[in-house]
Amino acid sequence: MSGGVGPTCGDISLPKEEEEHHLDVTAGKPQKKSAHRGFLRFRQLNALAVIIIFSASGMVSVQDFGFSLFCLLYVFFLSKFAFPSLSPSAEPPVFGEKNKLLFLYSFLGALIGLFLPIAYIFEGILEDDKKGIKASAPHVFLLSCQVFMEGLTSSGGFSVPIQVFVPVFYNTRRIFTIVDWLRSEIAKVDQEESGSTRRMYVGNGLAVANLAFWCFNLFGFVVPVYLPRAFKAYYGYKVKA
Repeated sequence: MSGGVGPTCGDISLPKEEEEHHLDVTAGKPQKKSAHRGFLRFRQLNALAVIIIFSASGMVSVQDFGFSLFCLLYVFFLSKFAFPSLSPSAEPPVFGEKNKLLFLYSFLGALIGLFLPIAYIFEGILEDDKKGIKASAPHVFLLSCQVFMEGLTSSGGFSVPIQVFVPVFYNTRRIFTIVDWLRSEIAKVDQEESGSTRRMYVGNGLAVANLAFWCFNLFGFVVPVYLPRAFKAYYGYKVKA
């Protein structure tokens, strides 16, 4: 589980790994479940593609890019000096990976936070809505960075507290960008280059929906539920070790 957009797809394995796995099965050797997850999954690769496209197109401000770089460095700092991994193998997840309710909640977050805003941005390119694109792009970029970082921390041998700090960092930052997005949409009423009236209502609706969802995600789920369970799992595992 992530505090961002939830469970991920299966790991991406190399053909050589699949071939070795097949040979072991045919040889009758018992299989051990790998303790390490794939480094990048399909969802993280998609997020990385969005990050690259947005950065190359000039939609990303220096502040947002600097924040993402700071988070990356700070995660490694915390992992080294504050919350090191307690085991060379992957630590057990805080929530079950087959939780259907959590999967639906995560899918809703992906729909509201990524898919619809990306479609909104592409439509803005067609309608020459520069204001709408500029206002909504920071949220999409930061959420894509969050998805990528969640995949990195869950697959790179980081401890559970480090994994939960990523959505805390990014959710907090993105709430401010969504507020700016909503203000920009409200201010577009009497401005030129704002697209059609339908687009104005869609932009307002998306901004409000994202503000409501991610505020609940941070203050109603990540901080009161996910964060305490992560620390309990980490220090409980530390005591057992």
